[in-house]
Amino acid sequence: MNPYDILVKPVVTERTMQEAEEKKYTFNVNKKANKYQIKDAVEEVFGVKVAKISTMNMRGKLKKMGRTQGRRPDWKKAIVTLTPDSKEIKFFENV
Repeated sequence: MNPYDILVKPVVTERTMQEAEEKKYTFNVNKKANKYQIKDAVEEVFGVKVAKISTMNMRGKLKKMGRTQGRRPDWKKAIVTLTPDSKEIKFFENV
């Protein structure tokens, strides 16, 4: 798989921005990707060294619109921790 297929998009919330100061970055990743593939993709795309990866499968929320109800799609979240000597990811600095 292409590294850009593995990393779908970054998760930008208040909590993830606070964790970015500690060199922890959160990404929405492909549901079929494992930790090794995510590590290789982050290192290749951003040119950093990864120390640890935590992944979790997130269930889609139930949404109601009038009488009908549906569900948002399920997705996979990865929290990437960088090594202390690694540079920061520039993408999260200006957000």
